[in-house]
Amino acid sequence: MGAAVAAGPRLRTGRGEAVAQVGQRAVRDAVVWEALRGVLDGRSRETGRDRLDIVDAGGGTGGFAVPLARLGHAVTVVDPSPDSLAALERRAAEAGVSVHAIQGDAGDLAELVPAEGADLVLCHNVLEYVEDPAAALGAVRGLLREGAAVSVLVPNQVAAVINRAVTGRFDEALRVLSDPAGRWGERDPLPRRFTADTLLAIITEAGLRPAEVHGVRVFADLLPSGLVDGEPRATDSLVALERSAATHPALRQIAAQLHVLATP
Repeated sequence: MGAAVAAGPRLRTGRGEAVAQVGQRAVRDAVVWEALRGVLDGRSRETGRDRLDIVDAGGGTGGFAVPLARLGHAVTVVDPSPDSLAALERRAAEAGVSVHAIQGDAGDLAELVPAEGADLVLCHNVLEYVEDPAAALGAVRGLLREGAAVSVLVPNQVAAVINRAVTGRFDEALRVLSDPAGRWGERDPLPRRFTADTLLAIITEAGLRPAEVHGVRVFADLLPSGLVDGEPRATDSLVALERSAATHPALRQIAAQLHVLATP
């Protein structure tokens, strides 16, 4: 299915609420976007092309795809949900950009997207759901051109332990800590979480070479929202702290998400 992309209807908010929403997005995404900008800038210098080919596997409603298209890149989103792709189309249309949308699973990428045709592949919040994460990344590897990169984002098992513990769910925290899949119980909505070591092992097994490892939302998920809501200066300070903590060897281990840039 082909698509011109768009964003959903604009929300009617007061100034304080709008500032809070912008602040939350900035904190959640700042580390990943900074890493992606570095990859894209480097790739453009290397190839001499300003318009790069990007595949967003499991890209859903276009949270990354639409901004990347607005930067002038050719973006393809592969996602199994028709509802998500419909929202992607609306989001793209509103943004005035074009994104190619394809319905399909991450494991079928080789059949859906041309081999060695991508300068960057996003694999964000996908590996926790697929049956075989290494196989999914193997399919991603087949899409990469020489010198290209893949951006992998997954939930962190250690962060889930901390989250359950600080909310008084000590038995669930212990379960997350001891469960190979990092789950706190049968009602846990996530099938799988990762530690940095297990994620890097899977990436290597898929034939990829980890280049950079970041912790995403080291502090943001531990803080009361009132500390930054409606306070642009506090948001800026927290973003700066998150950027610095993202590569700290100890602090990135407790981040809500783990982000890895890898190359073929």
